[in-house]
Amino acid sequence: MNLPRHVAIIMDGNNRYGKREALPEGGGHRAGKVQLDPVVEQARRLDVEVLTVFAFSSENWQRPHKEVALLMELFAQTIREQVPRMIKHDIALRFIGNRAQLSDELQQLMLEAESATAHHCSMTLVIAVSYGGMWDIAQAAQQLALQVERGLLNVGQINEQALQQYISLSDLPAVDLMIRTGGDYRLSNFLLWQAAYAELYFTETLWPDFSVEEFNKALKVFAQRERRFGRTSEQVKQQLDNNHPATATSFDND
Repeated sequence: MNLPRHVAIIMDGNNRYGKREALPEGGGHRAGKVQLDPVVEQARRLDVEVLTVFAFSSENWQRPHKEVALLMELFAQTIREQVPRMIKHDIALRFIGNRAQLSDELQQLMLEAESATAHHCSMTLVIAVSYGGMWDIAQAAQQLALQVERGLLNVGQINEQALQQYISLSDLPAVDLMIRTGGDYRLSNFLLWQAAYAELYFTETLWPDFSVEEFNKALKVFAQRERRFGRTSEQVKQQLDNNHPATATSFDND
């Protein structure tokens, strides 16, 4: 079974879940926080190398102050809860986004979590907070502009490879599969550069309802996709024929 090396998830639908279930204010977000753990564990079991989840976007700062405060509180709780789990499962924890907009306390918590798990290598869990794909590309362009200003780089040397060096997660595989829960069909400014050739999978399932079985379903759909990267189907088939047959993969949830 052909599995993705890097899966990204837009975890959408928490508020709608809370309203549907008549939960107290913020209950949908709390339910969504709990849902992450089994998906992370399944990804690790299936040898997915990187799982990146969208926790809070650049645009989410526009939400009501009370909701933003709750999301920041839940984010801090998530970090504290995840570090022991990451250590137990040998997973590196990383964060991407504009940290300048976050509190000093939260920034310190993120640094400590990254440092404590940096040596783990079974998988990398990336949490995107205060993140936007356009911001990511813009900050990479700023880094190149500084290199030109300092005389370390010529304008003619600026190309995709040069920009890639400063894009978030440049040291990790590109996104293979982008999953969006909640029924909307858009990327919402998430990993625009990293997901340039990602397979897209949309589901009506709200994030707090997104079970391991739903995750497995997305992976199975991915395995059936033909990824051409600009080549013809015949070229892809020839390459597959030249490779060793893939070993079977079980999606059973241990």
